[in-house]
Amino acid sequence: MRLLHTSDWHLGRSLHRVSMLDAQAAFLDHLVATARDREVDTVLVAGDVYDRAVPPLAAVELFDSALHRLAEAGVPTVMISGNHDSARRLGVAAGLIERAGIHLRTDPAGCGAPVVLHDAHGPVALYGLPYLEPALVKDEFGTDKAAHESVLAAAMRRVREDLAGRPPGTRSVVLAHAFVQGGQESDSERDITVGGVAAVPAGVFHGVDYVALGHLHGCQTLTERVRYSGSPLAYSFSEAAHRKSLWLVDLGPGGELAAERVDCPVPRRLARLRGTLDGLLADPAHTRHEDAFVEAVLTDPVRPADPMARLCERFPHTLSLAFAPERAGQDDTTGYARRLAGRSDQEIAEDFVAHVRGGSAPDAEERAVLRDALDAVRVDGRVREVAG
Repeated sequence: MRLLHTSDWHLGRSLHRVSMLDAQAAFLDHLVATARDREVDTVLVAGDVYDRAVPPLAAVELFDSALHRLAEAGVPTVMISGNHDSARRLGVAAGLIERAGIHLRTDPAGCGAPVVLHDAHGPVALYGLPYLEPALVKDEFGTDKAAHESVLAAAMRRVREDLAGRPPGTRSVVLAHAFVQGGQESDSERDITVGGVAAVPAGVFHGVDYVALGHLHGCQTLTERVRYSGSPLAYSFSEAAHRKSLWLVDLGPGGELAAERVDCPVPRRLARLRGTLDGLLADPAHTRHEDAFVEAVLTDPVRPADPMARLCERFPHTLSLAFAPERAGQDDTTGYARRLAGRSDQEIAEDFVAHVRGGSAPDAEERAVLRDALDAVRVDGRVREVAG
């Protein structure tokens, strides 16, 4: 059975206030064409279809068009909700849409109920595990701890229990939206840390023929059978070096697996440039970046006049400008956002406490209070999204 694995479309998202809708439309054209031309048996979408719980109308229209075209091509699609999606909104009319071969899995209670497809070698059970917010689903799964590993392990127990009751030789595929240990993050993913821990071990998925992961935006192979497809487009400059692609996976009669990367269209390359303003404007090596989206970090010891306007004369698609003077003793004028890049909310809060107390870092008890407060705020946001 041939699977086409994708995730993290983030329909409606922009890049530094530049709309990505046209690029997202081009990707969906590519997805449908690939599914048709490569004779795909099923498309797997591992969450974060939308960028936010209440997506703009244009994003919903893109989604609607993609589903219609996949259905018209006769390609069954299995799709789960991610941490950016509103599971309830995405799952509206799921029962009706399923008649067209589009299987939306947004309810955690349905983790053990697969979509079953058949090929010449027998059945393939595809289990959709939507993003599992630990505090909201721990009662559903009867876990003592509101932790990612606990609820995901409980969901996988349901998968294995169902699979054990199926005919011998039934192959299995799991879609999940999670941060799995060994995965490499980028700047554009929303933090899903709970209790200071976000990652779950890949071993939680043992016994499954293929695991189609979503959440991390870089295409990654954690094990032969556990993979991230990554996002089809770059949504931050930290992804400038990413090769955006889909996984085309052939699942053999005995669970044998062969995987091929299918490149996604690149609407405009991303470039990260660093140096003095005069150097960036004069260096012939940067000619290849003149049509790229540019993030520039200027190292001039004194901030030059009209830097953005001058940069845009050579690099008209400059989206981000920051300053990092390279003169000893110069005050740090690096942008606030850049100084926080790559730091968790917990680390930022702890640094703030240390700053206002003159350098005294929070102790273990105080760190636990901060962690509980941050978790409560994040969970409250998810509850509001679900209730809305």
